[in-house]
Amino acid sequence: MKIDDQLNAVTRRVASSTASHSVILEQTFTTTLGELWAACTDPALLVRWFEPVEGELRQGGRYRLSDSSTEGTITQCEPPTSLRITWEYEGDISEVVVKMRDSGGQVTLVLEHLMADSEHWRVFGPGAAGAGWDESFFALALFLAGDPQSTPEEMAQVNATPEGKQFLLDTTAAWATAHIASGADPRAAEEASQRTRTAYGAQT
Repeated sequence: MKIDDQLNAVTRRVASSTASHSVILEQTFTTTLGELWAACTDPALLVRWFEPVEGELRQGGRYRLSDSSTEGTITQCEPPTSLRITWEYEGDISEVVVKMRDSGGQVTLVLEHLMADSEHWRVFGPGAAGAGWDESFFALALFLAGDPQSTPEEMAQVNATPEGKQFLLDTTAAWATAHIASGADPRAAEEASQRTRTAYGAQT
């Protein structure tokens, strides 16, 4: 899979109110609903494209991502179409909602990351969370295609290449566009996007 293909395969949206914000990613994969659900919930598969996960993996249980130290509660689990979890990292608590739609031979994945308004959002906008999820969607696409580069170790090497760095620049630019489309001030959105690139170590 070409990086440019992945960039264009994702639909990105931003939703904001005075108290909260959401980054929303949507992508359609050529797979079955059961295979996509397993890829996103089975620890033996998650480690091959996302992170090692441990804990009581059921509705009401607690999970932990061992690489990033993110943890949370599985607040809703309705196999094979809906998952809702809290996303707790360094004292910050947000929420991730995953939904899947089967259209016969293809499955659409919609991920929404909901977070309270904060200084972090005002500094970085949607790109900080969005670019991270873009990387995860890319790894998932590679995994579903049977590409061994989907592992976190291989993805780290891909991200260090000129093409990988350009992917980061392009996704942060795409999030700035989505931010502006949601009603954000264009100058503020572009400045937030630039700060995100700097934080990720990317150059414009």
